[in-house]
Amino acid sequence: MNLQSKSAPSWVYVWDPFVRIFHWSVVVLFAVAYLTGDEIMGVHVWAGYGIALLVTIRVIWGFVGPRRARFSDFIYKPSTVLRYFYALLRRRSERHLGHSPAGGAMIVALLIGLAVTCASGLVHYAMEDGAGPLSYFIAQVPKGEHNALLGLVHETHELAANLTLALVAVHITAVLYASYAYRENLIRAMFNGYKRPE
Repeated sequence: MNLQSKSAPSWVYVWDPFVRIFHWSVVVLFAVAYLTGDEIMGVHVWAGYGIALLVTIRVIWGFVGPRRARFSDFIYKPSTVLRYFYALLRRRSERHLGHSPAGGAMIVALLIGLAVTCASGLVHYAMEDGAGPLSYFIAQVPKGEHNALLGLVHETHELAANLTLALVAVHITAVLYASYAYRENLIRAMFNGYKRPE
């Protein structure tokens, strides 16, 4: 009787549909929001609403989703992240099936950047146009304080958006570098959900 030896799978399913849809939807919506700005306010605002909704769901998914989507799978101690960066610079970093320590830190930074951008955008929209879900609450702010805060909120919104864009640039660079270093197409993995096994 011949027993067939079980060979290791050539691909492992890592990224669930929500994580992939979230990722590419945020890519599109952030680009739309950033490029429309004050020029096409209706499009800008609805793109922001979309991002805010997606970020909220992603945070919830980080606690209840499958293993690789959970924060517990990719949030590491700062010392671990620093050690990983040091090993990465020396080209001695370990490959991770899910997010690496650096990748996990980037995900958290991007979620915070997007959340601050959306929150400040909602406040600015309410203050500037008297519109949006926060307009009732903003209308309660005394006029003198309102005018003083408007400039600060506007600057916060623009700074958060620009810092998030800078994080996106670092993220893309890191993904390309890791794809080269580990001989693995990480962009394709975020489309189809599969990576090669560890």
